[in-house]
Amino acid sequence: IQASFICGNKSDMNRIRAFASNGSDSKKLRVEDSMDSPPSRVIHIRKLPNEVSETEVIALGLPFGKVTNILMLKGKNQAFLELGTEEAAVTMVTYYTAVTPQVRNVPVFIQYSNHKELKTDSALNQRAQAVLQAVSAVQEGGSPSSAAGESVLTPAPSPVLRIIIDNMFYPVTLDVLQQIFSKFGTVMKIITFTKNNQFQALLQFSDPVNAQQAKLSLDGQNIYNSCCTLRIDFSKLVNLNVKYNNDKSRDYTRPELPSGDGQPPVDPSVAATLSKDSTSLLGAISPLSAAAAAAAAAGRVALSGHSGPGGVLLVSNLNEEMVTPQSLFTLFGVYGDVQRVKILYNKKDSALIQMSDGNQAQLAMSHLNGQKMYGKIIRVTLSKHQTVQLPREGLDDQGLTKDFTSSPLHRFKKPGSKNFQNIFPPSATLHLSNIPENVTEEDLRLLFSNSGGTVKAFKFFQDRKMALLQTSTVEEAIQALIDLHNYDMGRGHRLRVSFSKSTI
Repeated sequence: IQASFICGNKSDMNRIRAFASNGSDSKKLRVEDSMDSPPSRVIHIRKLPNEVSETEVIALGLPFGKVTNILMLKGKNQAFLELGTEEAAVTMVTYYTAVTPQVRNVPVFIQYSNHKELKTDSALNQRAQAVLQAVSAVQEGGSPSSAAGESVLTPAPSPVLRIIIDNMFYPVTLDVLQQIFSKFGTVMKIITFTKNNQFQALLQFSDPVNAQQAKLSLDGQNIYNSCCTLRIDFSKLVNLNVKYNNDKSRDYTRPELPSGDGQPPVDPSVAATLSKDSTSLLGAISPLSAAAAAAAAAGRVALSGHSGPGGVLLVSNLNEEMVTPQSLFTLFGVYGDVQRVKILYNKKDSALIQMSDGNQAQLAMSHLNGQKMYGKIIRVTLSKHQTVQLPREGLDDQGLTKDFTSSPLHRFKKPGSKNFQNIFPPSATLHLSNIPENVTEEDLRLLFSNSGGTVKAFKFFQDRKMALLQTSTVEEAIQALIDLHNYDMGRGHRLRVSFSKSTI
């Protein structure tokens, strides 16, 4: 892989020269890295995601030894990482040659730099240096080195992490944990349980390096805004023994395991590894109006932006010939209670959607940004608006604005509803419920075929009040949900449609 970038203008050259130098301050800096470059303890990292943090870049190098310096070039989606020794750098490059490194589920490119060291101007690089010092200071595996204020990081002792959730005011499920932690590597097994009134979990990666990266990036982070704080340590176990696949435990390498009855017992060897110093939660756990997996699907851990009441979304690239306030209400209502929808009068391919709160807005954005609706890939972002204004009384806005505040179709109005635990990304498989007993499989296949999709598979649950129906594509499933959620099936039965994590 050959890559180069040239600091073409004077300001770029001055800025880069202040950060990184190979010993010459008089000549223009040109960086050309390739896999054929000789080994160096400075690593060049390319094609980083736009929002990457210093911590995430440092995490790439930590499993291989002490990280002594970092230079972020965010405008170019690149970074330089300096390791303590050339041997550590060689180990890092060799490892990532065989295992593609990923940051936020995005593959990145790693190679030796032509620079033998990084010289950073502390005045211009304060944030990166502060992060580097903080990371070194908080690592439990560290031991003092001869240089004051530095620490040497030991390799990850285990692929198994012990996770405790503090301030758990919103529900956290096994699937939430899998989505959050899988951005750091392959999650093989999870066991969840409650000890001393605290929700805890043991999570096993396929590789200790992934566990190290996850611990570094996630320890102390909030899953939801200002609550559900992750406390992460390495477990003394190196392998988890999962007996059942259900909502309490999961072995992703053995899908054939039985579901069992309720929560499986925790193995004594597992219980022995748990901390005896656990403190109880502040108050009882209550499933309030934030839904599960808020930021996980999009790779975001802590919620950002609008977290208070009235989280408003801006949705763009809509099919203006097809979209209506009702269709947006139905689709976005899968992830929260939509209060108001306004299709913009002068830009009818865009709309503002007001959710009940910022958590639901973030959840909807995480799951629906980039999905296809009416043949177009929609873009969902947080809006600067705090509320969606209704048109002035007497003003005809052509039905572009609709108030759903009093809608009986809100999924999350009832506290403790099971809907909080059954929120999943759009998928080709739909979960149907509230089916009348006289409705047959053929009736439902015909109904969904008429909405323009292809029914590939169908399966009734045992009581026949619920079913799974699989379409050809996610786009078809989205269309079917918009068209048929709340469809009148007769005898007072309104069909309920949601996305499923299952396949048939």
